[in-house]
Amino acid sequence: MIYTVTVNPALDYVIQLKQIKHGEVNRSKNCSFLAGGKGINVSQILNQLGIENTAWGFVGGFTGKELVRQLNQRRIVNDFVTVSDATRVNVKLHAEKETEVNAAGPNITQQEITAFKDRLSDLQAGDIVVLSGSLAPNLSVDFYQQLLPTIKEAGAEFVIDTTGKALLETLSYQPLVLKPNHHELADLFNTTFNTDREMLACARKLLDQGAQNVMVSMAASGGYLITREHIYHAKAAIGTAVNSVGAGDSMIAGFVGTYVNSGDPAESFRVGMACGAATAFTKDIAVKSQIEAVLPQINVEQIS
Repeated sequence: MIYTVTVNPALDYVIQLKQIKHGEVNRSKNCSFLAGGKGINVSQILNQLGIENTAWGFVGGFTGKELVRQLNQRRIVNDFVTVSDATRVNVKLHAEKETEVNAAGPNITQQEITAFKDRLSDLQAGDIVVLSGSLAPNLSVDFYQQLLPTIKEAGAEFVIDTTGKALLETLSYQPLVLKPNHHELADLFNTTFNTDREMLACARKLLDQGAQNVMVSMAASGGYLITREHIYHAKAAIGTAVNSVGAGDSMIAGFVGTYVNSGDPAESFRVGMACGAATAFTKDIAVKSQIEAVLPQINVEQIS
């Protein structure tokens, strides 16, 4: 079983406008509420791949009820902790340019945190927990790290999608896969890359510190998978990128969803690249037919 964790989900209020006139009344004929969150994005792709998964996190208030209703409608299995404060609403204004106003999120009590941690007692050997997305305001900055000993003691694996010091501090727990893009990887080591060889050397350092696999995405230049045995490269799929939101989540979902069944990192990388590209080529999270259309383009080459 794969569990996705979104501790600070949101209802995205998406408003479509031809233009925004500042300081005036603007009217839109096209607006909608959409359940959002990085872990939820992962669950959506896993569903499209036919991979069993459950979404975990915190929801509250009438906004939380609507978020859960939408997930149920999409047949995303979920087991959220209900909190006393309301799930946040993020406003997305789509006009000449896209403008976002993201709320901080609910305050979560210690009792609610304990209830969430109790979910981890369901974990079994071979399960995978995907931890991603921003933290609610009053959660400790090391909240994800606090969960790792319990996850590992259960014999489960974990994936964490974060950056900087927070990512480096998880390496001793041996994350199944990390997915920095090449800019994030450079920032981790306070450097810049002049060649792919330099980039791969830094990715190898993450393996030396504990990571089991490292995927490095490079947009139109494709991506690399670095394992403890081999290095793989895949060229980018051909298409028009219209969306960057959720592409990284989709890549993680493709990798994890394939790995949980096959244990094959190269094939997992291939599916991950296809899922990421399919979402980049659409205005929403990709669906099965879009992933299947991209997959034949992705050829993985072992280069060492």
